[in-house]
This record gives sequence, C-alpha cells and structure tokens, in this order.
Amino acid sequence: MLTLKEKYEKEIVASFIKEKGYKNPMRVPRLIKVVLNRGVSEARENSKAIDVSAAELTSIAGQKPLIIASKKAIAAFKLKANTPIGLKVTLRGKRMYDFMDKFINLCLPKIRDFKGVSPKAFDGRGNYTLGVKEQLIFPEINYEQVDHVRGMDVSIVTSAENDKEARELLEAFGLPFRKES
Repeated sequence: MLTLKEKYEKEIVASFIKEKGYKNPMRVPRLIKVVLNRGVSEARENSKAIDVSAAELTSIAGQKPLIIASKKAIAAFKLKANTPIGLKVTLRGKRMYDFMDKFINLCLPKIRDFKGVSPKAFDGRGNYTLGVKEQLIFPEINYEQVDHVRGMDVSIVTSAENDKEARELLEAFGLPFRKES
C-alpha cells in the first residue's frame, strides 16, 4: 500500500498534469505544512493543564509543541500578560504526511455521526482549517488517562492558487467532504 507522499508523487501529480493541463510538475498544488493549534483556557487557574495538553499534542504530532503565551493582560478574562494559554505544532515533510494519513484514514472515521468535513472552511487562498472537538479520536490517546476533553484546530496549508484547486488536492488525498444539498 502506498504512503500518502508516494500517492501524491505517483498518482496525484500525474492526474493533475493530465486533467488540469499543468506543463510542469512543480506547478501542481502540494501540501506545505499542517499546523495543530490548541487553546488551553484552564491554564489560567491550573498550570498543570498546559503540561498535560502539551504531552497529548506531543504524542499526537510526534514532536514537541510550542507554548504560546498571552501578549497582554485582559482583566475581563482574568488573564495576565505572558501567561501560557495555548500550544501549536507545525508539521512538515514526513511527519506532515504521516499525520495526514493517520488523520484521514483513522481519526475522521472515529467521529460520531460523521458525514464529512465542511467544504466551506477554506480561507480564499487555498488553505483549509477544521476543528476537532475531542482528542479521543487519535489512536495515541489513552481514554483512561484523559483528565479533560480538549479539542484543537487543524490547519492544512497548500500551495494551491485558490480554494477550488485546494479542495481538488485534498479530495485526491482522501479528505471526505460533506455533500451540500
């Protein structure tokens, strides 16, 4: 069975050149990076929450996340300046393809009542972002060790010129889009 990167290089590039008329294989849209982003609002009161969340993201992504601190104090949210409140991981290369393969083939089918991802979450420049409500869909997460259900955002950055190209690329990778009626 082909890995996602091999599928891209052997099948997707060839089909885009044939169907879309690209002259150069380097012009075919490709994945640039995948960014996992998680806000940890309970880290204001519980400093351990950021460590637990970082450990979860490390096991999901295969690399250590960057801790994001608040830029300024906001009294209405009881937030002090420079307080750790979020995490992000940027995946590129082999880790990106491995994550996308796992995400598309293992994680998305585990979501209850899953009918596909929204086709409206493109940003106008060929990038796609979707929210995951719980970390339990990832095979690395042990249900007994989860103290709090936390979601995350998955941003897929492509080199596509527009949303139509990006959607065709992601569909070729196997990302299941919801049928709009």
